[in-house]
Amino acid sequence: MVKFSKELEAQLIPEWKEAFVNYRQLKKYIKIIKLKRVFNNQPQPPKETFGRSIFDSFRFIINKLYNSNNNNMQDIIQVKRKRTEESEEVYETELAQLFAEEDEVQGFFAKLDGELNKVNHFYKKQENEFVERGETLKKQLNILLELKQLLTNRRRKNPSLKPSNSGIFPHSPSQASTHSESVGNSEVSEMDEVMSTLERNGLSFVNSAMRLKTKKGKPQMAIRIDIPATTPTAATSMVWEDLVNSTMKGGGGCGGEIINKRKLQCAEKMIRSAFVELYKALGLLKTYSSLNMVAFTKILKKFDKVSCQKASTNYLKEVKRSHFISSDKVVRLMDEVECTFTKHFTNNDRKRAMKFLRPQQPKSSQMVTFLVGLSTGCSVSLCCVYVILAHLCGIFSPNSDPAYMDSVYPVSSVFVLLSLHLFMYGCNLYMWKRTRINHNFIFEFSQSSALKHRDAFLMCTTLMTTVFGAMVMHLLLRAAGFSPAQVDAIPGILFLFFVGLLICPFDIFYRPTRFCFIRVIRNILCSPFYKVLLVDFFMADQLTSQIPLLRHLETTGCHIFAKVFKSHHPQACHSGRLYVEITYLISFLPYWWRALQCARRWFDDGDVNHLANMGKYVSAMVAAGARVTYSRQDNHLWFAIVFITSGVATVYQLYWDFVKDWGFFNPNSKNPWLRDHLILKNKSIYYMSIALNVVLRVAWVETIVHLKVGPVQTRLLDILLASLEVIRRGHWNFYRLENEHLNNVGHFRAVKAVPLPFRDIDSDN
Repeated sequence: MVKFSKELEAQLIPEWKEAFVNYRQLKKYIKIIKLKRVFNNQPQPPKETFGRSIFDSFRFIINKLYNSNNNNMQDIIQVKRKRTEESEEVYETELAQLFAEEDEVQGFFAKLDGELNKVNHFYKKQENEFVERGETLKKQLNILLELKQLLTNRRRKNPSLKPSNSGIFPHSPSQASTHSESVGNSEVSEMDEVMSTLERNGLSFVNSAMRLKTKKGKPQMAIRIDIPATTPTAATSMVWEDLVNSTMKGGGGCGGEIINKRKLQCAEKMIRSAFVELYKALGLLKTYSSLNMVAFTKILKKFDKVSCQKASTNYLKEVKRSHFISSDKVVRLMDEVECTFTKHFTNNDRKRAMKFLRPQQPKSSQMVTFLVGLSTGCSVSLCCVYVILAHLCGIFSPNSDPAYMDSVYPVSSVFVLLSLHLFMYGCNLYMWKRTRINHNFIFEFSQSSALKHRDAFLMCTTLMTTVFGAMVMHLLLRAAGFSPAQVDAIPGILFLFFVGLLICPFDIFYRPTRFCFIRVIRNILCSPFYKVLLVDFFMADQLTSQIPLLRHLETTGCHIFAKVFKSHHPQACHSGRLYVEITYLISFLPYWWRALQCARRWFDDGDVNHLANMGKYVSAMVAAGARVTYSRQDNHLWFAIVFITSGVATVYQLYWDFVKDWGFFNPNSKNPWLRDHLILKNKSIYYMSIALNVVLRVAWVETIVHLKVGPVQTRLLDILLASLEVIRRGHWNFYRLENEHLNNVGHFRAVKAVPLPFRDIDSDN
């Protein structure tokens, strides 16, 4: 049977952990009370007496009666409600004479009162916040329904107008002049209709560039549809819309668009997501209430068992009367959200509505575990076969064919680094799950389609099995006498196969994960044009550790074009001017994208730390460019430049890793050189991680040493260093997300805050 303390630890909401009953500390109080009572009840050494008194028998009978009456007493504690200066209701327990002299019991009930007051205060605060959010969503939904109804009425009255995303009124001045005689009066009446319908909700919807007035001449409250440009598509749409509106205002049109179909669709999606998040938040608060009630019940029963009294009866009555148990606002609001969502977002299909509101968690399949083990065994076996065949074919000898290392090695290195990154990500997922770091919430991933650690391991091992199988087949065909032109096409075919699988639209091999990856990469490419999310800059950080992979892709593409399309000589892939320029570009791009993300975050948030973070990536760009130049101009001047630029960039990166990303080196922390809150219990792991990160950060020193080894050994050494950087990044990922999780816990953020589309312009002023 699992102890309740472990059960509570497994079921509580991680972001609200500090707001739950401190069950372990209350158990410690009870243990202290128990130990003291055992010590006090130990038999004392007999004292010297000169005989027994005749009244001893009467004292014995009286004590028995007194103790039996005490055992039946239930009023040995009194729980009183009091009001503080802030008009908050708090609980305070008064003890009867039976317990008044025991300091441990007084401390226990004082702590219990504090926990009850803490739970009530947190519950009230969250409840008020969610109720207020529910009221706001009702108003937003009413506005949306009115606007959709107006758009529908407009199409019914004018069936000749084609549905478009241009809005309810024509945009261009030419259209306005063409229809000025036929629909001019109808547009004016429809604007009045817009105003009158929204007045029912106490609001008026107008263009942000103008303000209409009531019939009495009084200005009305103005609102606008505010769709955050969180995707490149939305950003492009908003820019185009602003251009059209500015043209309308400059051309003397009807005052700009009133209702835009695209914006209404985005607004509906935002409101639907807000309802889903509100329902999730209410469910978490309901779980919070039930778990705390069980914790209070368990701890009071333990106290009764230790004290041999029935002290829990009165206290449990007050707990059940307290706000976090007696209030039914959460349950009523949950029912209301269910009805509203079913009616307006799923056409009264309750089963479909519950799929949104209560998504089912996919069960872990044992088949995935079996496939992981099978593919791991196959990849290891194929790797051993490849090493033996490569040795027999003389691939690793100094006199080996350089064409093999130019055409096969880069493609193989790409898949090796990619599979290693997937393996490290699978380890991250496993550790985040074990330590209850809510990575899906932080990354805003869907619970139903989010990747699990077994899935990441399956993708990794399947990829490696396929690659090693292709490499073994390549050597066998070469040994069988096939021409190099035919055999060397295998790596290119393998690469194209995986690219096709990545963009495959069919629902096979983790389509949600593949499409999510494509969307994030698209967002990274368009970084300066829209708001940057955490998952975007987290993935961009991964790309900065995969610059060798991008260089191998460059080499692969260059050789494919040279051999297939005969566009240039293969030797140009190593010494050509275009190749060198592309090498510089690839070395800069990941840092450039990340720097643009920092600039955009500074533009949105106004936090100077983002500019400081951008400086880190600029210094890394300078160091990367210096190392590329030094690889082609081996002299003392460039050696000094590389050493200085790389040293500065490394110190900058180490400072940012430890202080900003991991939250370490806090001088006032109770954990020396770390932070106050740690998820891992063994502190030595953190110190070892600091040392490991320093060692892996300075691995670039090998690239400027220029060891005198053969070309094959140089290639293997390069991939080894690239693998160490991938391992460092996977190691960095865990502590980066741990720090982010603790920041969410510090602010009690357990659900996503969805922005709402309709905003009052007056409130902005």
